[in-house]
Amino acid sequence: MKLTLKIWRQAGPKAKGELKTYQLDDVSTHMSFLEMMDVLNEQLIENGEEPVAFDHDCREGICGSCNLMINGRAHGPERATTACQLHMRKFKDGDTITIEPWRAKGFPVMKDLVVDRSAFDRIVQAGGYISVNTSGNTLDANAIPIEKEKADLSFNAATCISCGACVAACPNASAMLFVGAQVSKYALLPQGKVEAKDRVLNMVKQMDLEGFGNCSNVGACAEECPKEISLENIARMNREYLYASVGR
Repeated sequence: MKLTLKIWRQAGPKAKGELKTYQLDDVSTHMSFLEMMDVLNEQLIENGEEPVAFDHDCREGICGSCNLMINGRAHGPERATTACQLHMRKFKDGDTITIEPWRAKGFPVMKDLVVDRSAFDRIVQAGGYISVNTSGNTLDANAIPIEKEKADLSFNAATCISCGACVAACPNASAMLFVGAQVSKYALLPQGKVEAKDRVLNMVKQMDLEGFGNCSNVGACAEECPKEISLENIARMNREYLYASVGR
């Protein structure tokens, strides 16, 4: 099929960007979206043009690198699917597809479709961990009884791949679904109780320092999340934050 692609091109973080139009013929419906981008880049290189920079790694919906805004939707039109797992059969012959990077103060554009998501790393560094005594006398984690319901909720929160779709989808560019998932996966487990207060206070503080907005209460974050992280994680984070603030 033939496609018209409108792609954001930006030479660097401080350069002025713009949408540029490209024509692509003979696109197979069996291609993934990133394979289609590869074909475009091969065409550009053959014509002596600069290829489009876009982030990718595993191409299996695990790493969260393929952060693309496709026709105004984070990761594209298919629900619970990353851009790398999106296939061209979701589009029609003659379609015009607009491809842009995430738009958020906390995710500055580095080049073309590549954004700097290191803000998420700094939020995790602020408290997204459990300190462990490695003296050799530690208790085996599997020996601690955990209710299945809580274990399942913690596991579901831990499926977050830190892609940033929640931020891109939110009108306020809020990272609360991401932070809520990071807080929840520990708050639900006994191993996370020891540092619970410091964890939530430090992570929320860092989230604010990175320039992410407040929750808009729209729910677009959960709707666009490729791993279907629940809004319940934001509510849990708010409870944890309130408890930690009052208890200090």
